[in-house]
Amino acid sequence: MQNARGRPFIKMHGLGNDFVVVDARREPFDLDAGAARRIADRREGVGCDQVIVMEPPRDPCANVFMRIRNADGSEVAACGNATRCVAARVMTERETREVTVETLAGLLHAKHAAEGKVAVDMGAARLDWNEIPLAREMDTLHLGLEADGLRDPVAVSVGNPHAVFFVDDAEAVELERVGPELEYDALFPERANISAAQVLDSTHIRLRVWERGAGITRACGTAACATAVAAVRRELTERKVTIALDGGELGLEWRAGDGHVIMTGPVAESFTGTLNGSLLAA
Repeated sequence: MQNARGRPFIKMHGLGNDFVVVDARREPFDLDAGAARRIADRREGVGCDQVIVMEPPRDPCANVFMRIRNADGSEVAACGNATRCVAARVMTERETREVTVETLAGLLHAKHAAEGKVAVDMGAARLDWNEIPLAREMDTLHLGLEADGLRDPVAVSVGNPHAVFFVDDAEAVELERVGPELEYDALFPERANISAAQVLDSTHIRLRVWERGAGITRACGTAACATAVAAVRRELTERKVTIALDGGELGLEWRAGDGHVIMTGPVAESFTGTLNGSLLAA
């Protein structure tokens, strides 16, 4: 049925990290990898970094379940910017200031923040080699990995794996070239997001990201979370920082008490439409 008549969607973004969001809470939406790739195609589809499906929650403590597929069709557990977008949508519907979004990475609590922004508790950062995961046991604070001038990254998982390289000049890093090589390095059995982070001062970081399954992105929320954690672990910044991505700024805090990462940033709705049946058909 959905292939014949199409399916409504909302186009949303967080700092330019853009999403096609389909509401499947009342009517199921079977999104496979091929359909996700067609929808995400910026020439023949709608175009996006990720396709997001809102589903009924599994956990009674949650208000919505969020399923995520990257532009290459791969399914991932977490997406910080998408969490803010979905949370904002559900908060508006429910006329409330707080909601809980369920993901494959767990329950993420979100609430309204100042200036129309949304703050999300992304949970505790995972720092052990087998939690990220890495292919073998090693010190996640200093990975023995280098490519084309990038070396000695920090590994962090915030629902998905990240390698954060601290550099003198983030703009000078050719992420388009080195990102794909590092994403698929044998050290990362589930691939990895690759970040080039330039510490500007103790509370500001410039960040550029190669996102696994999506490529260069204007903003990656979990990469910003991972970078904030990595910077504190390296004793480069304070626990509260502002991270400037290509699409704008995110506020990050790695709390000392419980190790949770709080991400605060804007959300936006671009337009609505209907997915053509040709994008959904196998």
